[in-house]
Amino acid sequence: MQPVLSLSGLAKSYGKIQALKGVSFEVPEGAVFGILGPNGSGKTTLLSIILDILKADSGSFAWFGEPGSPATRKRIGSLLETPNFYHYLSAVDNLNITHAISGRGDKTDIDRVLEIVKLTERKRSRFSSYSLGMKQRLAIAAALLGDPQVLVFDEPTNGLDPVGIAEIRELIKELAGRGKTIIMASHLLDEVEKVCTHVAILKRGTLITAGSVDEVLANEDIVEIASADTATLLELVKGFPGYTHIKQDGNKVLLYFPIGTAKLAEVNRYCFEKGATLSHLYAKKKSLEAKFFELTNENTQNN
Repeated sequence: MQPVLSLSGLAKSYGKIQALKGVSFEVPEGAVFGILGPNGSGKTTLLSIILDILKADSGSFAWFGEPGSPATRKRIGSLLETPNFYHYLSAVDNLNITHAISGRGDKTDIDRVLEIVKLTERKRSRFSSYSLGMKQRLAIAAALLGDPQVLVFDEPTNGLDPVGIAEIRELIKELAGRGKTIIMASHLLDEVEKVCTHVAILKRGTLITAGSVDEVLANEDIVEIASADTATLLELVKGFPGYTHIKQDGNKVLLYFPIGTAKLAEVNRYCFEKGATLSHLYAKKKSLEAKFFELTNENTQNN
């Protein structure tokens, strides 16, 4: 299947600062693709290049297999900065202005996008009366005008309270369910892990890794176990074959195995036969947070 977006060796510098250092990856159709990295990692620069706001120093990118084609721009909706609307106008009036400036969609499209972002009941209210989450949802409504295939968001939950963050997360999931490909930059590990199917991790302009979230996380099996006597259990499972290392985490013991080799039933049987009854047995997936710090620390050491 043709990728929605292909990047090949993108590089960009601001004087002596290298914002991007030869970044290459592909975004598959239908993905929720998270571009993850701390502030200063090059996320916004990358998004600005693929939206033709900035020009790369070298490298190339292609939307829908068409390098630099202006026709593809109509198929992409974006939200790069803080929502910029007239505070004294309503949602409908602001979207009418957005439509007139951008040429995307038409006036009949406005009710549709407001329904998607759940602002229909407040469509006549002034923008100044909106909460931060509502303002962000209106900005996403503006990006949805013209029914684009791809949505590009830069830090879509930035500055929101927990309720607003949850609302935007659910909206992103709903949009993905409607068949949209979503590319979103974020420095929030939890946000990316909860909504994204794919991820690219950047650090100081360098691509550390890219792929499906499951592939990025799955480089080993982790089995989490517990019993009434943690110290005894820890010593007991040291005799179990096949693990690479063991560690204690509070009242639980974690056994690490090469990927695809952990068998929970065998761990349970071994412990039972050795006299330990497990109160907890779980195949644990490494969190994106742990993987992120592991990868970026490795990268720092290698440099």
